[in-house]
Amino acid sequence: MILKPIITEKAVLKIERENVLTFETEKQKTKNQIKKEIESLFSVKVEKIRTSIRGNKKYACVKLKKQFPAIDLATKLGLI
Repeated sequence: MILKPIITEKAVLKIERENVLTFETEKQKTKNQIKKEIESLFSVKVEKIRTSIRGNKKYACVKLKKQFPAIDLATKLGLI
């Protein structure tokens, strides 16, 4: 599994209000690995990553820099 985008009401609100995309990722990946993967896959710059582990899954909230609107990327991925 590479990165699986999360599409919930809360995730969509984060996209619109905070410029944050949420992904499910492999539990052993570090923030640095996630950042490099997102920047290379989507040609964007990441400002900050917050991760959380719930159950046996790891979630990454990825805040993009201002010049890269998350809503544009979400539209390209077909999330919105």
